[in-house]
Amino acid sequence: MISYNRLMMTLLLAGALLAGKTVSAQWTGPRKKVEQRIDVKYGPLTPAHRTDEAMERFRTYGLGQFIHWGLYAIPGNEWEGVSARKGAAASEWIRTWSGPTAPKDWKNTYDNLYKQFNPKGFDAKLWAKQAKEMGAKYLIFTTKHHDGFALWPSKYTGYTIKKSPYKKDIVKQVVDAYTAEGIDVFLYFSILEWNNSNYMGKAPSTPEEKAKFNKFLEYTRNQLLELLQNYPQIKGFWFDGTWDQSWIQSYDFTYKLEKELREKHPGLIIGSRFRNDEFGKRHFDSNGDMLGDYEQGWERKMPKEFEWLEGRDWDCVMTIPPNGWGYMKDWSGIYTKTSDDLIDMLMNCVSMNGNFVLNFGPDGNGRMHPGEDKLAKEIGDWIKINGEAVYGVRHAGLAPSKLGYFTKKEDNLYLTVFNRPVNNIVRIAVPKNSAEVPVEAVLLQNGQSLALKRSDIGLDLDKNTYYDIVLPATFSADKAFVVKMKLGRPKGQSDQLMDAKM
Repeated sequence: MISYNRLMMTLLLAGALLAGKTVSAQWTGPRKKVEQRIDVKYGPLTPAHRTDEAMERFRTYGLGQFIHWGLYAIPGNEWEGVSARKGAAASEWIRTWSGPTAPKDWKNTYDNLYKQFNPKGFDAKLWAKQAKEMGAKYLIFTTKHHDGFALWPSKYTGYTIKKSPYKKDIVKQVVDAYTAEGIDVFLYFSILEWNNSNYMGKAPSTPEEKAKFNKFLEYTRNQLLELLQNYPQIKGFWFDGTWDQSWIQSYDFTYKLEKELREKHPGLIIGSRFRNDEFGKRHFDSNGDMLGDYEQGWERKMPKEFEWLEGRDWDCVMTIPPNGWGYMKDWSGIYTKTSDDLIDMLMNCVSMNGNFVLNFGPDGNGRMHPGEDKLAKEIGDWIKINGEAVYGVRHAGLAPSKLGYFTKKEDNLYLTVFNRPVNNIVRIAVPKNSAEVPVEAVLLQNGQSLALKRSDIGLDLDKNTYYDIVLPATFSADKAFVVKMKLGRPKGQSDQLMDAKM
């Protein structure tokens, strides 16, 4: 006969697995509507659509940079010539390397890498300058990842940069350098800690386990308050490692902690993955209300349709290799995204009111991968010409175009063209009842005026009218380009012919 405790544990595990599937599924299509609202005590602490200065600024960013840096940069996803690609999920997860290819006593070896961490090539000012040249408006920087190694001299653990040969506060250097360049800084913080003896994945059950995990919770609170005190310039936190049952069952603590963080730092921006409600619902509570200031589930993916977002703020964080966040020495044999790929993703993202955040993984000496340097330069060159269509823009409210992506700012409409029409006619479909239509058009990259005319195709039951913009046959471009249109009132309606009877 199965014991009651074992039965309950089985049911809890099954529930967790089902919850995990639900969480994954919610970013593959439109969210399922909640049929009946229930009382939720630990729901959102902020409005669904904040209108304060900090969030309005967040909506203008367009392009951001993510930096994953820590002890995992030393191995670079391999060790002693053996790649971890088939043993660890990603370079920053290399401590979990197991199986026949894993080095002997690997976890102990990894946990002692801090004794080698001495990035003599690290220069936060160079990083910040490169980010600014690329066009990034905000940074998300890893203060500590799942291994628990803190890149600031935290008072609450001995596993910090202070114990490494480098010793100096990396987080302070990064925050100061990026802030000086006018780039807002958000701090990545992993709740999950492999190296912490008080952490546990399962929900604590015995008095001893509860006391142990309560120590971890207080430690986490202390570190977050410490980061706010040390670096008051930051704009928000980007949380990770919040999926274990130990954290999920600590909903009263996490609710109070979020409240405390917001009180200590008015205007603080926190994504949707920090906590859950009392029923275990993460990102969105049991009524479907978002838990946080913006949707944080678009990791290496984007919504297929704008309507899926239902007006919520969001960002997309994206890697260059398929799933490489931390440094990877070897990019061979895998597809690495080109600047064309990334610019396409950027414009897709901002066309749906999102921010696109591109990840970089510096090496153990503090230098970016040469491939990252190349991409930063190419993206920056493109942004210098076309940034007007990227920053501070909103969804245009037009049907998606097969030519590219629409963005809108005040009375300006932008179409970033990725698929140039062979006849050089850029056709814009506008609803017939629209009070604003294109009245002028120019090429953003050189200001050249373009011929524009209204074209009534005469399709039966068509709700649109069309505006054709003619590209010069002599115009050439080796990357996506932007057609900028001035919007104005329609000049008049076209003649109507009698419809045939059917």
